[in-house]
Amino acid sequence: MALPRSIRRTNPITLVLAGLLSIGFLVFLLSPPSNAAAVSTAKRKYDSAAEHPLSPPTAPFKKPAAAAKGQRVPPPVVHYKMNNLTITNNPIENQENVLILTPLARFYQGYWDNLLALTYPHSLIALGFIIPKGREGNAATASLQAAIAQTQSGPEGKRFASITILRQDFDPPIMSQDESERHKKENQKKRRAAMSRARNSLLFTTIGPYTSWVLWLDADIVETPETLIQDLASHDKPVIVPNCFQRFKNDKGEWDRRPYDYNSWQDSEVAADLAKNMAPDDIILEGYKDMATFRQLMAMSADQSPERDKKAIRPLDGVGGTALLVKAEVHRDGAMFPPFPFYHLMETEGFAKMAKRLGWSCWGLPNYF
Repeated sequence: MALPRSIRRTNPITLVLAGLLSIGFLVFLLSPPSNAAAVSTAKRKYDSAAEHPLSPPTAPFKKPAAAAKGQRVPPPVVHYKMNNLTITNNPIENQENVLILTPLARFYQGYWDNLLALTYPHSLIALGFIIPKGREGNAATASLQAAIAQTQSGPEGKRFASITILRQDFDPPIMSQDESERHKKENQKKRRAAMSRARNSLLFTTIGPYTSWVLWLDADIVETPETLIQDLASHDKPVIVPNCFQRFKNDKGEWDRRPYDYNSWQDSEVAADLAKNMAPDDIILEGYKDMATFRQLMAMSADQSPERDKKAIRPLDGVGGTALLVKAEVHRDGAMFPPFPFYHLMETEGFAKMAKRLGWSCWGLPNYF
């Protein structure tokens, strides 16, 4: 094929340089920028940014988009491949989402400070609270919202992925939240039934298809190891609970500690015999002198020495809820907190029984507190 006269007169070196320049220009236009990951991350943060510090992003509740003519665009169909959801003993490496749930009747600043001190990436933590009706509930809600507003508008590393606050739609069974009133034996059945309803409402409202772990944390827990989530998850157990102690001043006026949560135990033949002779709606309660069960209480078997083995583990038949880590698939299988006598157990102890009936195991760390 004959070339045009203008090209025949052109120096071959000029043609080569022009070709290389054209190729380089095309590569520059088509290749992604070197900071593509940063741009993508920034875009995700912008897309999910909350309009108000009290309303962090929650994917299922995004406002529907509107078309140009004012008509609503049909919502997208979201697919979740549950087989790809990981629940492992190394949740940080696998970027596993943790849902921390707290029934909250009173707000303690120490509780919130302890949450902020957790070293698990806050971008992987969603928080959920349920607060009772009434004056104390209103005060707790106001204090919680103030703490949330400060945190969610503060340093990005301290912000949580999402926060949900529920208000109970039923009256509290006992009006006072004082410890002595809450622990009276005559108040236990109605109190535990109400607590179960609150826990179930909170769980069913907040758990998502992306949740790997659920950490139940009581509102009066003000001190835990900063690595609580990683430490509990490292055992790779379906249900696991550490020990819980309470700080107090002894007779000498010195700070001391004592067992607090007696709901983590291994069953006994005495307790089994008690259950056999009970009416269907009666429940077994732990920690009351007139109902001796002779169960092996994890709270009473702790090694408190500095050299203790914090990884020591034992199987349990009942669990407490002060700090309870549950694989989300256990809840998805149907294990919840029975607000009714279930094998003569309720709330967290009933949950442990239900989980075991579903084929899951429960474990405790007697020396971890």
